[in-house]
Amino acid sequence: MRQLLLLRHAKSSWDDPGQSDHARALNARGRRAAAGVRTALRELGLLPDVVLVSSARRTLQTLDALAPWDETPIIEPMDGLYLATAPQILKVINGVSDTVRSLMLVGHNPGLHELATQLAEAQAVLPNSNMLQRLADGFPAGAFAEFTIARRWRELGTQTGGAATEGSSRLVRFVCPRDLPEMAN
Repeated sequence: MRQLLLLRHAKSSWDDPGQSDHARALNARGRRAAAGVRTALRELGLLPDVVLVSSARRTLQTLDALAPWDETPIIEPMDGLYLATAPQILKVINGVSDTVRSLMLVGHNPGLHELATQLAEAQAVLPNSNMLQRLADGFPAGAFAEFTIARRWRELGTQTGGAATEGSSRLVRFVCPRDLPEMAN
């Protein structure tokens, strides 16, 4: 089994209307949520082998907030993940080496939400319909989803042309910033 973590960048700032979208930074709320994600990942024992991250400033800052790592993963910033669609993200996943057991992608909506929804819909059994409904309702800034993947990375989505073949993935958890103690205030 493989583990796939999909993390949407934390809340970003819109204070400078002249700034390009790619250059937008995290705002104070986003920095606080990213710190909460760091704590949650550690408490859950979720430490990826490889992190693929969009080259946008807000995704890189979200990833920086997850440091320090107990074991530093291989980190690869990718221009191709900037505002990538679900099929584009899936293509990136299909290119990951089979030696990678745990993969994290840090990116953007709507692509992350579409991919997460497609992966969740491929579940053969729906163990937690509340969690699936929350995911279907949206993938807010700073949220992450954990999936177990029963296939090799290159096989994910190749059987049916969709994001996943039934039974090939299972949504383990979906955590939103509002679920984090750091965001209670």
